[in-house]
Amino acid sequence: MSSLKSKLPLLLYGILLCSSFAPLPVISSQRRTIRSASSLVLASSSSWDRREVTARDGEYLLGIKRLRRLYCNVGIGFHIQVLPNGKITGVHNENRYSLLEMSPVERGVVTLFGVKSGLFIAMSDNGKLYGSGHFNDDCKFKENLLANNYNAYESAAHPGMYIGLSRTGKTKRGNRVTPTMTMTHFLPRI
Repeated sequence: MSSLKSKLPLLLYGILLCSSFAPLPVISSQRRTIRSASSLVLASSSSWDRREVTARDGEYLLGIKRLRRLYCNVGIGFHIQVLPNGKITGVHNENRYSLLEMSPVERGVVTLFGVKSGLFIAMSDNGKLYGSGHFNDDCKFKENLLANNYNAYESAAHPGMYIGLSRTGKTKRGNRVTPTMTMTHFLPRI
């Protein structure tokens, strides 16, 4: 009986929810409607508990891959691209090498994978960007939302180093740029 009392608020919520979408029951079938509403509430409350745990753990984004192009509004404006030879550059017009698959690996940490080249964007310990054929710690970047609604991508393995493009579309070394510079501001585009 004590478990029924603890579920009473959920039961009332379920009845209220069901009554807002269905016509009011006839008095003679009220007892059957209350039982079916309570089973509905109990079934949905267990799935709600799972959702709350998942959201609290921060795993709600794991496995969700986003296809984006990262646009940097420096110089004439560039999209970052991953070439098949492992070189990372900026290109003004969108092309097949500028399409990236962004995958979260931890809360606020993503990988940037060149779809056409099949290489991850990675940053070495001296701040140089390169294309990696295998996933490793150099491929993880912290995605920081900036006040101007752009993102800055900081190396998770080498804190303080950011992805950046020069005014001519060449990559800048991560240890020579800061998130206050517009060359590190990227806008994810579809």
